[in-house]
This record gives sequence, structure tokens and C-alpha cells, in this order.
Amino acid sequence: MSSATLSLPKHEVKDLNLAPLGKQRIQWAAREMPVLAQIRERFAQEKPLAGLRLVACCHVTTETANLALALQAGGAESVLIASNPLSTQDDVAASLVADYGISVFAIKGEDVETYRRHVQIALDHRPNLIIDDGGDVTAELVQHRQEQLSEIIGTTEETTTGLVRLRAMLKEGVLSFPVMTVNDAATKHLFDNRYGTGQSTLDGILRCTNILLAGKTVVVAGYGWCGRGVAMRARGMGSQVIVTEVNPVRALEAVMDGFRVMPMAEAAPLGDLFITVTGNKHVIRGEHFDGMKDGAMVCNAGHFDIELDLGALRERAVSRQTVRPFVEEYRLQSGKSVFVLGEGRLINLAAAEGHPASVMDMSFANQALACEYLVKNRGRLAPGLHPIPAEIDETIARLKLKAMGIQIDSLTPEQIEYSNTWTVGT
Repeated sequence: MSSATLSLPKHEVKDLNLAPLGKQRIQWAAREMPVLAQIRERFAQEKPLAGLRLVACCHVTTETANLALALQAGGAESVLIASNPLSTQDDVAASLVADYGISVFAIKGEDVETYRRHVQIALDHRPNLIIDDGGDVTAELVQHRQEQLSEIIGTTEETTTGLVRLRAMLKEGVLSFPVMTVNDAATKHLFDNRYGTGQSTLDGILRCTNILLAGKTVVVAGYGWCGRGVAMRARGMGSQVIVTEVNPVRALEAVMDGFRVMPMAEAAPLGDLFITVTGNKHVIRGEHFDGMKDGAMVCNAGHFDIELDLGALRERAVSRQTVRPFVEEYRLQSGKSVFVLGEGRLINLAAAEGHPASVMDMSFANQALACEYLVKNRGRLAPGLHPIPAEIDETIARLKLKAMGIQIDSLTPEQIEYSNTWTVGT
């Protein structure tokens, strides 16, 4: 399709003239997303989402574009907004509007007011399904759009931060619809969070700083699946890696994986580069900035920019200046400088292109199939959090292996029988 044959939907993007480049990049990413391509082909035939209104609050990237096209093929009437002010790829947003007729409200660098207005526009679509990344649309719906709750079939959540918010909502008794916890799917967090975040975080850092990681001391705050990936990749680049944690089991695992583990207060004077990956608030605070060495760099790979207490840093700064794209120098009263990368927002999307398409293939396959699952089980799922069924996880893994040309063994009849008996022992 092209803009010449398509009446444009409602939209708010930077420049529709960017669409040709965006289309090329969307098609390039599609080459690395064979699982989603198979789902899209089936959706085009079966139309499992026909007649349903869908809102997707995601990073507007080439990979997300291919998810949007799969949902469109399934019959959904979709509105796409950004889940982070700095994560939109403007050429992709333009192409989705001009070439594919999808309603997009997203501009890279949009201010917070614009971002919140786009959330309201999305909810004005009166969605039956919501794909959320961070929980902003879902939270706004529950807090201020109670009259629309009866129209919701269910929602899905892409990221750890969003699930933290959803669990708090569930605890308070305000979650009145089913939510598919896509982030917890094995084919999501074991690959997207670990390998995607690990690679793309360092990619963003290197693009905006051009530093040599070999020999640097890198402090990774958080040893969840994202933190594991970042720590592993940083070590692979020759860095000395320190991990900070609040969870004793994860801290012990980091020690057993060969990393130094200590509190942030002890790590602050040692680190050359700090990366927060916790999903929590003010992990690096004023006292930590005070203890850092001159020239320390800080960035965030968690969903929201609140992992860094930038307010405390601004209070301590006598001057601020942008020294490179996505690199801002804060000169402190002590004379030392601290460099903040990507405004404290997701560094892999602020300064780079986010995760590689091949890993997002599995994550977004989960999203598409989760939406289908919600529709197929409409009225049968209780309000609350629901895991991705194991059969969906295994189907995605098998499709991915097949696309990679990899075969695996199957259980023999004897092994199946053994697995289902308790009478055979030593």
C-alpha cells in the first residue's frame, strides 16, 4: 500500500516525508522476524481480532511496526502511541501512517505534556484490547476512565516495570480485567530481557560516547534478567563489572557468576560507567553522585527515567551543557563532572535503535498470541494477572528454532511412558 492509494488515518507524527525510509527499515526488520511473519499470515486468513479496537503503547520502532502489521492483518482497528518520549523512530511512525494506514501518535523527543495527551487520545479510541509497555495506558484507564472498563476484554504487559505497577493494582483490588503477563513468558524475558537489553544497552552507550569499554569499571544496578544481560555483555567487552542488588538471592547469583557485589555507596567511587536496570525509583541518588569520580557516566536501561535522581543532581550542579548528542555534562560544586546519557531515559532507544529484530520476533509473537488468547477466552478469564500458557511459549520456541534451521529431539514412547509413571525406580 502507499499513501497514493490510502486515505490517511488520524495521526500525529513528525514528518510524513520520512515514510519511504521508514518502509525500507520496517521491511529490513521483517527479514529477522520469521515467527511473527507466520503469525501475521495466519491472522490474515483467520481474522481473530476482527471488529475489535486495540491500543498499543509501545516503543515505535521497526520491530513494533511489524507487530502492528500482524495485528492489522488479524482485523484489529489499532491506534499506536509511544511508551517513552525518546523511543520513537520518526521514519517508522511516518510509514505506518502513510504506507499502511495505521493511526500513530508518536514523535521522538515529545514533551511530557504531549506524551500524556497521546495517552488520552489512545483511550478516546475506546479500546477493547490494550498492549502496554510500562503500564501508563492501563493505569490511566483504571484511574480516570472507569466508564470504559466494561469495554475491556483484557490487556497485555511487555515490561518488568509495568508488571510491578499491575501487581500493586491487583493488591489494591482495582484490577477488574484479565492481564496477560507477556514479560514473564520464557520466550520473552529469557531472550529479550537478557540478550536484547544486554546488547542494545551497550550499543546505545557506545553510539553516544564512543568510549572504549575494555578496562572500564562498569556498575550495573540490578541483576534481574536485564541486568544479567548487561553485566554479561559488559564483561565480554573487557570491563570490570560490579553489581549492586537489594535481593539477596540475585546478589548471591551475581557473586556465583563471578561479579563483584557491593552497595551502591561503595561502588560510587569506583565506577567509570553506571547503568541502572531495576525498574525502581532513585537507585542512584544525591549521595552517590557526590561520591563519584570526575568524569563518571550514568545512564538508565530501565523503563522510566526515575531510576536516576536527576533532581538531586541538578541541585548539586553549578552548570549543565550538552557535549555530544545524548550526552549532558553536569559540573558539580566540587569541580567534578558527571555525564548523563540519554537524559536518563532508556539509553538503548534514546541513543540507538533498541533491541535487534530477531529477539523482538519472540517478544512480539507473544504479544500477538496473547491478544488472540484474550479474545478466544473472553468472559472465561478472571480479573488479574495470567501467565502466557506453556503451549504458546513452546510453539514460539519451536517456530524460532525451525526458522533458524535447528532441529531437536523428541521423546520416545518409552520416555513418555516413563515420564508419566511413578512405579519405576532404581
